[in-house]
This record gives sequence, structure tokens and C-alpha cells, in this order.
Amino acid sequence: MTQGRKFKNRFVEKKEGVIGPVPPQPRTVIRKSIGDYPGTPQAYLDIAENYASRKLRGPGICDELMELMQHLFTEEEASLCRHIKPAVMDMTAGRIAELEHRSEEEVRKILNHLAYEKRILMAMGRGEQKVYFAIPIVPGMFETILVRQSMDSLTPWHRRFAELFEALFDTGATVSSKKSTRDPIVRYLPLGETIESSKVALPSDKLEAIFEPYKIFAVGLCQCRLAEEIMGRACGRPMENCSAMGRLAEAEIKSGRMRPVEMKELLDIKLEAEAAGLVSWSFNIDADAASNTSCSCCGCCCHYMRTVNQFSMPSTITPPHFIPLRDENKCINCGKCALACPMGAITVGVKAKTYQYASERCIGCGQCVVACTKQQALTMEAVPDYQAPKNTTFSLI
Repeated sequence: MTQGRKFKNRFVEKKEGVIGPVPPQPRTVIRKSIGDYPGTPQAYLDIAENYASRKLRGPGICDELMELMQHLFTEEEASLCRHIKPAVMDMTAGRIAELEHRSEEEVRKILNHLAYEKRILMAMGRGEQKVYFAIPIVPGMFETILVRQSMDSLTPWHRRFAELFEALFDTGATVSSKKSTRDPIVRYLPLGETIESSKVALPSDKLEAIFEPYKIFAVGLCQCRLAEEIMGRACGRPMENCSAMGRLAEAEIKSGRMRPVEMKELLDIKLEAEAAGLVSWSFNIDADAASNTSCSCCGCCCHYMRTVNQFSMPSTITPPHFIPLRDENKCINCGKCALACPMGAITVGVKAKTYQYASERCIGCGQCVVACTKQQALTMEAVPDYQAPKNTTFSLI
């Protein structure tokens, strides 16, 4: 159990009597071109161009991407997959076999290995009509490769993938300096206890309502904290709280990547995660979607959150429905709220008795309110004229 345990967020610091976010890390990625890699097999150059593309939310060509591509694919696999262009979903094994002058049977065997074993590609359909398509490195490939029930199932190949991915992410290559024109794809949910009595709370604000339409649930390890464990930067918070619902859950249970759970057990898992300072998110999709997912995140490991915490850059997170309201008469500037905030949205001068709130970083989770139980100086208030997020086109099976 996590009750009473203290966890740290490496992107929040206490320095000279002030508790708040650490200074943002500069992006260190060095952009290059394909011509900067003489002697590299053409198949790897082609596949790197595909995954560097903005159509796959790619990071552009850089050393870290090239190294990652050469780890993910053998040269034979890269030669086949270079024909699967970004945002194209009509490539069959037969078509790729024609382009590579190889037998359809052996090409299909390799593509299925990439889709169902390595989980680098996605596949849809059956038989000769089955199509294979590329998914972004993140969100996408990172999650599908690392989702699992236990770290014991990690091979050296998986561990090296995590290391190379983190090396790429830590350069800021996958982070855009501009706010995306696309609608945000995820929303973080306020802790249930902080909005229980709110008359303006929407069903999409509560996990129970999000889970309700589904009959099949599965749970596995959080891929972000798993990767940080490999990197030696783990925060120690619980890991088994990444969940799937509906068809996706059924598929992951069948593959052995996640274990089946009942809705009640999943809600208990989420409650324990909240007690450890984690915050649950859900995709912005229709309530009657065939599948959905919900992980429980921390500000020091989650890549959505780290986009803001580590680089102070725009993210794909939906603006919050609820935000904290402070009662100056009750607040003693103890700084517990600043330590609890996963996004570094609160800065408290413990000695100077100052309080600053950065609304642009707030995800409306309510962890600050829970941390202020003794003084009760914070409450969650609905954002005036709040607009519910648009459903995204994120594809779930």
C-alpha cells in the first residue's frame, strides 16, 4: 500500500525557501539530413525519413532517431517497411512483396512478426486483404512495445529500446515549440473526492462514468514509469495502473500483455494510484467508442506531462474543467500544494509567504486540494464557460 509514503517529483524543487518548478531544460537536439549519414544502408535512410515525418508527429532527422531506427528494425525489416508511408493504410503483404520482388508468404511472416511480436506496426483486416500501417513513435510505438504485466518479460531488446527512446525524448526532439493545430487528445480527470458535490461536473470528469459503458477491463504496467525504472530515474509510485477497456482490453488480455480485472478492482487500483499522487487520464473520444484507455500518471515520468515540466512546451492535454481556488485567509503558505502538484503549476515562498499559480500549467487534477486537507485553503472550482473537449480521431480498435 502507498498510504503515508512520500514520493518526489524531479521537476519540482525546494530552493532557498521557495517550492516550485525547476527551470525548463533547453532542447539539445541537433537536426541533420539524410546526406549526413554516408555508408548507412538505404533501407535505414528510407525508414528514418518515414518516421521523421510530421505526418507521424516525427522528430525530424537526428542521430538519436537514426540509432533508434537501427535498433527497432533489422535491415531486412526496414527494407520492407520503408514502403509503408506515413498516414497510408492500404499496404498489403502482397503489394510490398511485389515492390521487393519477394514471395508474399515470407513478407507476410515478417510483417506479422513486426505487428504482433515486436508491435512496431499495426495490422487491420484478414488474409490477403490485411493492411499494415505505421504508427508514431510516441504516442504509439512506445506504448505498444512496452505494455506488459511484468518487468520480468522485458528482453534486452526492450530495455535497449527504452534507453534509446528516452535519449531521443531527452533532447526535446519529439516536443514541438508550437501549439498544435489539432485538438488535444487526452484529458486529465479531477480526483473524485474534490468534485463529488459539484453540480456542474460532467460524466466525462469521473472515472466511474467513463468505465460504465464497458464490460471488459484489463490492467498492465505504466510504460512511462517502466521506462524510467530502466533508466534508473524511477519515482517509486505504483506501476500497475495502465488500463484498457472494451475491444482493446480484450485484445491485450488475449496477447498476455495485460491481465483481466473487474471494474471494481480497477477502480480500487485507481484509488490507490491517486493516494500515491498519481492522476488518471482518458482519451477524448465518444462515450460509445469500442475501446478506451486510462493510465495514472506522475509529473516526473509521464511524457505528456514532461512536455510541460521538462521543456515548458505546449502539450496535447485538454484544458481543465476545474481549477484550484485559494482562500488567502486560510492559507499559511506551507508549500504542501506546490509539492503535490504534478505539473509545477504552484510556486510557494515558504519564508516570504508568497503564492503563485500558473494556470497554463494546471491540468485540474486536485492533488493540491487533497494536500491541503488540514488548512482547507484550496477548493476545486469549475472554469466559467467551460467547453467540453472535442472528440479526437485517435484510432482505437
